[in-house]
Amino acid sequence: MTSQRHSDDALLDAARDCVVEVGVRRTTLTDIAKRAGVSRMTLYRRFPDVRTLVRALMTREFTALLARIEDPGGTARERLVGRAIAGIRLLAADPLMRRVLDLDAELMLPYLVQRLGSTQRLIEAFLLGEVEAGHADGSIRPGDPHAQARLVLLTTQSMVLSIRPATTDLDFDALLAELAAFLNAALS
Repeated sequence: MTSQRHSDDALLDAARDCVVEVGVRRTTLTDIAKRAGVSRMTLYRRFPDVRTLVRALMTREFTALLARIEDPGGTARERLVGRAIAGIRLLAADPLMRRVLDLDAELMLPYLVQRLGSTQRLIEAFLLGEVEAGHADGSIRPGDPHAQARLVLLTTQSMVLSIRPATTDLDFDALLAELAAFLNAALS
């Protein structure tokens, strides 16, 4: 199991390098296999196509990125808002996310209009825990915790996905400060 996990990581690392270099549409399984130093068949056995590989890559990368967010302390609402803003800041600066949004933004469309992806579900589970903790400590107003967590997810992801138009004539830090105030007010 360890050797396959290492191999999967090597394949995902190679895919990340390819996507950051040329985008998803111009990345091929052959390019990834060559960069990873494996045969195409080895790659095909693990990942049948580029989209499957890219989904696995994005899940791995963004889960690891979000795990780096430090707990700012405070009430559950303060933790939720602080970590949401920190997560947006990290995702907006991430080379993989930037490249996908710059060259292949349509790949994000299914996660906006059809279904939630595994990374979105992971974030939503964190948000749900914080909303429930906020109900318990009184820092978040009573309400349906699932609906509240979903709304925070959808609100914050729109900032990540709309970073370019959002910042064409406004300062990113000012927008994040407003978002923090908005989330604090909405949850209070």
